[in-house]
Amino acid sequence: MSVQRSDSTEVSIHDMVWKGIHLSESAASRIAQLSSNEQLFHLSVRPSGCTGFAYEVKLIKQAEQSDLRFSSRDVAFYVALSAMPMLDGTEIDFVRQGLNSHFVYHNPNVKNMCGCGESFGV
Repeated sequence: MSVQRSDSTEVSIHDMVWKGIHLSESAASRIAQLSSNEQLFHLSVRPSGCTGFAYEVKLIKQAEQSDLRFSSRDVAFYVALSAMPMLDGTEIDFVRQGLNSHFVYHNPNVKNMCGCGESFGV
């Protein structure tokens, strides 16, 4: 897989230097809870919604060879290499609002979001 630079040259995403993905204290705590029982936290994106992509969180047994391993606040997690151009530099938070709780993504690559907040464009 490659990405197109603004000067029209192609660069392989395997050769990129990533800023990484960072966790807030509450996200690190929640991911540590979810990652118990021999399951790994995995983040990716999938085509969705009116603006293009949605975050996809899965618990997996084993990482793919192309997945990148990150550690933030002493918590390990995996991100799909193919998603890194859209996710690089993102901070993940975990918030509770009344009876509801969810991950919140502070993604500097997002250019637009749909009205319901379920999908984003880069």
